[in-house]
This record gives sequence, structure tokens and C-alpha cells, in this order.
Amino acid sequence: MRDEPRKAPGSGGTAEADLLTVAVPTGRLFAESVSLLRRAGVLGAAPEASNPSQERSLLLPAAEGLILAVKPADIPVYVEHGAADAGIVGRDVLLEQGGDVYELVDLGFGSCRGVVAVRKGEEDDWPPVRTVRVATKYPRIAARYWKRRGWPAEIIALNGAVELAPRVGLADAVLDVVVTGRTLRDNLLVEVAEVFRSTARLVVNRASLRMKSRMVQRLIAALEGLKT
Repeated sequence: MRDEPRKAPGSGGTAEADLLTVAVPTGRLFAESVSLLRRAGVLGAAPEASNPSQERSLLLPAAEGLILAVKPADIPVYVEHGAADAGIVGRDVLLEQGGDVYELVDLGFGSCRGVVAVRKGEEDDWPPVRTVRVATKYPRIAARYWKRRGWPAEIIALNGAVELAPRVGLADAVLDVVVTGRTLRDNLLVEVAEVFRSTARLVVNRASLRMKSRMVQRLIAALEGLKT
């Protein structure tokens, strides 16, 4: 981990301690994260859908610093290494990846659950008495879950379309996040166990929490006051 927070690119002559770089996740948490930062006064203007160059930009101007739009899985990396002072990330990502960051605020949006599901008709055979093949985007969480229960399992890591794996014989079960459960039902899967619950969290770089205390505490207070 860096001992000193990195200076925000393009910050000009502004004192580093007066700038804050916040990483927000692309994907399903992006719109709510941007809206929250706008209401907190951190992000001056949202990306304009009618402005293609701004829509594609990964660097958004903030009131006092920069907003970085990066993949959810990369948020802990940016924050841990000081490229961002703070970030918004789902708890599911933190459970899977860990990271040497402070998790400070449960922001209350982006609710989802991590569940185990099997093919419809096989739910009565749960829990398994044999080695099962588990397809998942969360191989570390899955490995810990099965190990804690002493159940043998072969973990198959996938990057997407996890629900397809049981239908084509690649896996016996899946561990994935659900919001409504519709995707599971559409793929003839039945939930048999809940592994974790997740919402969006504010995480902060350890050095930034010390060296940019005023800015970080102001961000925390603003977001605490806007929690849903």
C-alpha cells in the first residue's frame, strides 16, 4: 500500500490535501452512485447522455477533485493503492476480493443477495452428499462457504452467464447474486441457500483517511445524511 495518497491528475496548482478522488463502479451501481455524489455536492454535473465524449469518459470533473468510473472489481485496487482516495463498491466485491481499505459507510442502495441454486427438481437433494461442481463469479466466497460446511466441491470460476452452466452440464449448482430471482427462474434454477447479503459501501484509502481527514470526513457526513 502507498504511504501517501496520489495527487489527482489534472489538479493544477490546487493543494493536494484539498482534492479528493472518488472511484465509482460502472454497471448497475453507476447511476445511483453518481446521483448520490451529486446530491452530496461532490459531483458537480452528471455525464450527459447527449454528449458522447462525456458519456464515454472515465474521468468526471468533481467539485473538489475527480470522479473515476472503473469496473466494480477494480474499485478496491484503485482505493488500496491510493489512485483513488475513496470508492463506492458492492459488499459482494469486498467479500470476494478483500483489500486493505477502510469500509466506512453502508450506503443502503444496490441491495442483492448471494445464493446457491440448483436445477429445478433437485432441490430436495440439498444439501449434497457428494462432490458438486459449482459455477460462480465468486470462487473465493464459494470455496469458503463449502469448506466451512465440510462439503466437497469443485469450484468453476466464470465471468458471466453463470445460470447457463447447470443447463448445459457444466455444473451441478451455481453461487451468484440475485436481485429479484427472475434470472434463476428463467433458467429453471431453484434457490436452496443464502450465502450473503450485499449493498453499496463507501471505502476509503487508509492514508487518505489520515492525510485528507477534513475532506474524507465531510464526504462521510454528506453520504451518511443521504443514506436510503
